[in-house]
Amino acid sequence: MRKAIELLKKNNLLKVIDEELDINLEIPHIAYVEVKKPDSKAILFTNPIDKKSGIKYDAPVLMNVFCSEKAVKLFIGDGDKIADEIESLLKLKPPVTFSEKLSTFSKLFSLKNTIPKKLKGKGACQEVIKLGKDAKLSELPVITTWELDGGPFITMGQVYTQSLNGELKNVGMYRLQVYDDNTLGMHWQIHKDSNHFFHEYKKAGKKMPISIGIGGDPMYIWCGQAPLPIGVFELMLYGFVKNKPAQLVKSITNDIWIPQDNDYVVEGFVDPSKLRIEGPFGDHTGYYTLDEEFPFMEVTAITSKKDPVFLATVVGKPPLEDKYMGYATERIFLPLLRTTAPDLIDYYMPENGVYHNLILAKINAFYPGHATQMMHAFWGVGQMSFVKHAIFVNSDAPKLTSHDEITKYILNRVNIEDILVSSGVIDHLDHTAPKFAIGGKLGLDCTGEEISESGITLLSDSELLTKMQNITSDIKNLKQYYTDTKNPICVISVEKTRSQKHIFEELKPLYSHIKILVIVDEKANDLENPYMLIWRVTNNIDSNRDLYIDGNTLCLDGTNKNSFDNFQRRWPADVDCTKSVIDSLRERNLIDVDEEFIKKHQLY
Repeated sequence: MRKAIELLKKNNLLKVIDEELDINLEIPHIAYVEVKKPDSKAILFTNPIDKKSGIKYDAPVLMNVFCSEKAVKLFIGDGDKIADEIESLLKLKPPVTFSEKLSTFSKLFSLKNTIPKKLKGKGACQEVIKLGKDAKLSELPVITTWELDGGPFITMGQVYTQSLNGELKNVGMYRLQVYDDNTLGMHWQIHKDSNHFFHEYKKAGKKMPISIGIGGDPMYIWCGQAPLPIGVFELMLYGFVKNKPAQLVKSITNDIWIPQDNDYVVEGFVDPSKLRIEGPFGDHTGYYTLDEEFPFMEVTAITSKKDPVFLATVVGKPPLEDKYMGYATERIFLPLLRTTAPDLIDYYMPENGVYHNLILAKINAFYPGHATQMMHAFWGVGQMSFVKHAIFVNSDAPKLTSHDEITKYILNRVNIEDILVSSGVIDHLDHTAPKFAIGGKLGLDCTGEEISESGITLLSDSELLTKMQNITSDIKNLKQYYTDTKNPICVISVEKTRSQKHIFEELKPLYSHIKILVIVDEKANDLENPYMLIWRVTNNIDSNRDLYIDGNTLCLDGTNKNSFDNFQRRWPADVDCTKSVIDSLRERNLIDVDEEFIKKHQLY
């Protein structure tokens, strides 16, 4: 962490705030605002305090370490170059000439660095050792990010686990709720490796050893969230990218091996027979994840460096730090995805689709149904299986990250006949499906030629709104987007008093003026903010319930679901900043934002 701080400082990517600031809301609110700026920087808080308990911490708190693409390249490297290395290995052929043999030997020899190296003795992470009741989580500056959070959470923890027989190793990045000095929640989801290991220990009736690293090389964090196949130890990826093996030392009170340069290590065991309510927690979806039963760890030791730095992140509404981490993941894992989808040219997961909600993919479409075939391939591969909405374009499409150009390309090719609606596994955190972890999948095949005409007569926003309000007073506002394409988008906001099926039915006489109709709640939505509308709608719809097609008009219900929709699960609240905290930070000149920024990013 100290080296990371110096590297950030050297590259003008670090802010240092020496003022005493509270780990409860103040520090994370500052980090949350900062990472949304186009020139965002990492922030080192040198004097964290806990106003409630009167604690002043010796260790500083570092946030937004992956604050930009530049920072990602500093800590991970050039994603495209790493992808090229992976692709060259995947395409490795038996060498024929002497020079080919040398080249092949060099590549294979470098793979020795993928195997983590176990060191004898103790590591830098064990310069200070506290055992049993002396190991107190309250001595760590663990942040509480949101007003409705269930408590303080470790947000940048590297969770090291292993299978019952010790043969499989894993490091994952999960949120960890601090219950008290010696108890830490384990929010590993049903699809995660750690959860698979957990059930092995549960079946055997044995406690599960766990060690949690905090800090050290920032690369550990990225490896922990990398979408590797089950059974592949993520620190092998560290060795491959860094071209040097991760150096590990054995934990003090269990058999888990952890990086010797972590700033902190929290050790302990999970009793598989015990669960505890975890959450709620303002998550990266921009919604609160509701309280639910999860395993928890009984802490047996906390070790650290003599001068540790506490690493943390903040999650909520996009854009956030995971935007930059996700971009590196996209680039580096493209060659591996091509092994399952060989005609894939590129893919892009926009951060306002919070990754699992939306993916754009460019392919070489060689025959009818090719895109549909690729959709099924995507939905059957690892973490890609969680993607809810997939849009496929052909090789002649603009660059996927050229938002305006690719949107027009797509909208000129949306055809009702080329829509695939399916169902399957969805992310544990998804709140929209009627059943937990199983929900709708929506695929758009936009690989064909432009459609000939829109088939509608466009009206102005004001004229169309008047006609709609003459039909129902539920509709409060209207905004049309991309009226120069074959499939203009009409977004309306409503005061929800009933199922939106009734509104779709009542608006049928106006479908001669509408190709794509999207409904959102009037409350908490700004029709002039397309970035956040995409976030809201891709979060809120389940294609098996919220998609309506009438003739050539496609309708989407992006409202929050409730009893009007016969929705039986609880619908979570938006993740919002606490206004009084934002106001206080602005008054003290600790954040510099205006009302336009607050509105644009829907801070509250």
